[in-house]
Amino acid sequence: MPMADSTTPEAARLLVDCLAEQGCDRIFTVPGESFLPVLDALVDRPQIDVVTCRQEGGVAFMACADGAMSAADRLRPGVAFVTRGPGATNASIGVHVAHQDSQPMILFIGDVARGMRDREGFQEIDFPAFFAPICKWAARIDRADRIPEYIARAYATATSGRPGPVVLALPEDMLYDATDAVPRAEVARPAQAPCPDAMQAMMALIGDAAAPLAIIGGAGWNAKSREYFQLFAERLGMPVATAFRRQDAIAPSSPVYAGNLGYGPNPKLVERVKAADLLLVVGARLGEATTDGYQVPPLTDKDRTLIHIHPDPEELGSVYPAQLAICASMDEFAESAALWAGEDPITFDAGAQAHREWEEWATATPSDTYPLDLAACVQFMRDTLPADTIICNGAGNYAGWWHRYWRYEGYPTQIAPTCGAMGYGLPAAVAAAKRYPERTVVAVAGDGDFLMNGQELASAAQAGCDMIVVVVDNGGYGTIRMHQEREFPSRISATRLDNPDFAALAASYGAWSVTADTTQAFRDALIDAQGRSGLRLIHTVIDIEQLAASGATVSGLRAKA
Repeated sequence: MPMADSTTPEAARLLVDCLAEQGCDRIFTVPGESFLPVLDALVDRPQIDVVTCRQEGGVAFMACADGAMSAADRLRPGVAFVTRGPGATNASIGVHVAHQDSQPMILFIGDVARGMRDREGFQEIDFPAFFAPICKWAARIDRADRIPEYIARAYATATSGRPGPVVLALPEDMLYDATDAVPRAEVARPAQAPCPDAMQAMMALIGDAAAPLAIIGGAGWNAKSREYFQLFAERLGMPVATAFRRQDAIAPSSPVYAGNLGYGPNPKLVERVKAADLLLVVGARLGEATTDGYQVPPLTDKDRTLIHIHPDPEELGSVYPAQLAICASMDEFAESAALWAGEDPITFDAGAQAHREWEEWATATPSDTYPLDLAACVQFMRDTLPADTIICNGAGNYAGWWHRYWRYEGYPTQIAPTCGAMGYGLPAAVAAAKRYPERTVVAVAGDGDFLMNGQELASAAQAGCDMIVVVVDNGGYGTIRMHQEREFPSRISATRLDNPDFAALAASYGAWSVTADTTQAFRDALIDAQGRSGLRLIHTVIDIEQLAASGATVSGLRAKA
């Protein structure tokens, strides 16, 4: 333990020591006066990297993304510190994303002093009550002696079962208290092996199926899960689809990969899900996006068998009734499944066929319909950038081109919110660039999406991040415009955007930047960007008519309406 400055309050020093004991190596923050003792204690912990951000929404998104990436190796929560009132409410968006995305994170909030509580003091909020609906656990640490207990429990709660966020409020005066408590030992995520009888029952059900299909990804999925489940599926020849924005859960080069579910999936994959007589769902919650509004598959269907594997017993049977429910860690289940498949002669031909259908769907065909064809640009990115490039994006229609045409070959390579939060991509890319400085990191954002957290370009520049930002500018809120054209053709309201010069904006932050308004200009810009280091931004201008990777256009939607 490093020697702390004698002026550092004991409680704050203990808090930081507890974080270090649990393996915390990075904190994202907008500093606040309510936790100044913690900032002081961090001076004596140089092994904890402190990333200073510009808005608390960006802070929480970075911590959420950092927790998501930790699953590749050893699941650990991303850690964020914000101040009370406005700081905490700004950060709530990241807590909501971490909750719906099943990602581990811990949000610490500097709170009002204990003697000021319940008077509606300056920026006072009842944080346990405020955050309880959108996190796994929300509490307040009122006694310095209990800091080790709360920190250990926060790590255990954030990473066990279905991973998710924890929120801890820190009364300002508590951080100054004296204490002789010591940190607790590092907690480990429980390893939950599947029941052998359940595995035997699973293999029997699969053996009786004529058209099985797997849907995977989420809930603590990691590199081991990916390796062993892929081995399992390939031994059986079973088609494997990934849940919404879980496309790196299996290598796309796997001969049984069938594509991704969610918004704008391959119609042939949708039909394959509908025709499946057995669904093996591993890690996925079967949420609204993955199931197209709980219709693919339908909530109940007597002609289809559902086997659901998830690490949280409360998730099993909560929405979809399963004929066989297995509570297990994803990696423990996948390893066991690969062993069972190696001993069983079950084989299917559908995996190879489904993979061919996906390859056809996911290969862009040249088009000169628009000056800048996003499908061709994504295809060029795929041919130019390393296979393990990390793609970070927020919400918006633009992301559909990457969902369809990008190959998420490495792990982790897709850092994106399944709950559809705008403004996630740029902060997530900052976290990725810090976590994987040796890899290529690309933030992809729409114009409306980018300006939700565009100020974090300053954080990226200050932190020395090596990353590429692609801003897709169609002058509107494209997803809402698409829905608007479908429901109320030619009656445009509130979806047009007058944007700044994004290239000039990026240059003001010290980034290399360029504007591309043709496919060839984008190719030239990407090659130029790849040959550089540091912060780089490509302002990509497209026609508003290019509304979806599936080929939908404004005029086409009007015609259908």
